[in-house]
Amino acid sequence: MIQITDSQTVLPDEQIISKIYVFRNQKVMLDSDLATLYGVETKVLNQAVKRNSNRFPADFMFQLEEVEFEYLKSQIVTSSWGGRRKLPYVFTEQGIAMLSSVLTSAIAVEVNIRIIRIFTRLREMLSTNKDILLKLEQLERQVEQNTADTEIVFRTLRQLLDTPEAGAERVGIGYKAN
Repeated sequence: MIQITDSQTVLPDEQIISKIYVFRNQKVMLDSDLATLYGVETKVLNQAVKRNSNRFPADFMFQLEEVEFEYLKSQIVTSSWGGRRKLPYVFTEQGIAMLSSVLTSAIAVEVNIRIIRIFTRLREMLSTNKDILLKLEQLERQVEQNTADTEIVFRTLRQLLDTPEAGAERVGIGYKAN
């Protein structure tokens, strides 16, 4: 549970970031994770949303499909999904912002502000990455003679800046034991 002291929450940003998933090309958070952060039961959160369903169009929240839910469970090593009877709802950044009008406790308001700030920072980081890629392409075009060395540099920079695709196998780092 999150404790508020002098307008600061005890929960580090990394824990909130770890609860952000990507489904249907959107960054979302699970209803159960949001409920935990807000200090309410998942059922209470979902009931509040249902009472105010006109505030939550499909681009603000949606229910995961069975395949998506199975994929989510496979990504989490320690499962805490036991007993869930319905597929979870997920909320986009706009849906999370709208939750602040439905859940008005001091904790919910404080957590909402933090979550929205984190989403904004993530968007800024992605934008910075795109800017770097654009500048790299411009620089590559300016180089009149591509030598083998400059090609290696550009290829390496692209690999560092490219985000791995979902499901891509990660290469291990370090030594292998014989």
